[in-house]
Amino acid sequence: MAVETSDATLIDWNMLSAARVELGANFVRILGYFREDGEKSVATIEAAMRAGNAAAMVIPAHTLKGESAQFGAEMLSAHAEAIESIARDCVENHDAPEEALEHVVALRGLFLQTLALLERETSPLVERRVAFGRRVI
Repeated sequence: MAVETSDATLIDWNMLSAARVELGANFVRILGYFREDGEKSVATIEAAMRAGNAAAMVIPAHTLKGESAQFGAEMLSAHAEAIESIARDCVENHDAPEEALEHVVALRGLFLQTLALLERETSPLVERRVAFGRRVI
């Protein structure tokens, strides 16, 4: 499943701006952790899906949900939250996580799109311009 996205639907720019202010000099380092942790989480979720192991999906989906939300990556966070919720229900009901398949299939592409956008928008080498309806970050 391909997820229809635009820059505006991937990132809440106000949340990203607030995270930059809050994290200050640590922002780039924390974004690096997000990149590393996110890749691991996505790979673990995909492997768990292939194995039909709902329990193995819960923690990486929870981690990805929280870290994504911290950077205003709302769509990625929502997909991770859906995977986490479905996986938790499956664990409780002793079911396989087939219901999460659509979200898991979309997850890697969404993560990579989001990460590329975050890195582009936070690069000190990118010239900042005021865009209609958006503050410069």
